[in-house]
Amino acid sequence: IFWQWPVGSLSLSASHNRNREDSWFKSLFVRKVDPRKDAHSHLLAKKEDNNLYKIQFHNVKPECLDAYNKLCEDVLPSIHADPEYPCELVGTWNTWYGEQDQAVHLWRYRGGYPALTDVMNKLRQNKEFMDYRNERGKMLLSRRNQLLLEFSFWNEPVPRSGPNIYELRSYQLRPGTMIEWGNYWARAIEFRQQNHEAVGGFFSQIGSLYMVHHLWAYKDLQSREDTRNAAWQHEGWDEVVYYTVPLIQHMESRIMIPMKSSPLK
Repeated sequence: IFWQWPVGSLSLSASHNRNREDSWFKSLFVRKVDPRKDAHSHLLAKKEDNNLYKIQFHNVKPECLDAYNKLCEDVLPSIHADPEYPCELVGTWNTWYGEQDQAVHLWRYRGGYPALTDVMNKLRQNKEFMDYRNERGKMLLSRRNQLLLEFSFWNEPVPRSGPNIYELRSYQLRPGTMIEWGNYWARAIEFRQQNHEAVGGFFSQIGSLYMVHHLWAYKDLQSREDTRNAAWQHEGWDEVVYYTVPLIQHMESRIMIPMKSSPLK
């Protein structure tokens, strides 16, 4: 006696076996996700304070750069010094090497997002600031900004005497690698504190995501070269570079000169 299986049953069985084989095959290459109980920002940012930072990049018409700098020097320090505004101007610069005719401003909001909202609402009622914005708009080619948190293992940026030049190194990381970056740089920062060149380290929350900014201070370009070369004499620095380079999609370096009104001289 010969049994004949229904054609439909054979087709379903074969399809089921193929699906199981495909799932097993794919499982060899798909990394299991480790469940986390907290957001990356909570794991990487400082917990003892509630600081939020804003970095602004203004591309200025070349013929307007001097007038733009004068306008900023007339208005920004007054906002920084007014206790009604829970914000501080950390530093303000012109790019020297990198994107030309550019201004960079870094603000700190003590109190996080509520402080930012409070400042923005008050500035809309500030006639001097609104006049400044209108006049500034005539001088700009483009502008962009980001909201940032500071890494827990970096020092908080504080005013320093000069003269100094500043380097802003910006890294676009591959998505999903921020924790790995933070783990390596929590050790690496120890190698870059010898000459007090480390000013601040930040990662983006709003704007371009998976962005990291490291801010350094040097006396001049030669001291920058000497300081960076000296880091390679520390055991472990080469390992940090080796393992963090593959995490980067794009990187950029700006050498910046402080404006007269900058607390970071």
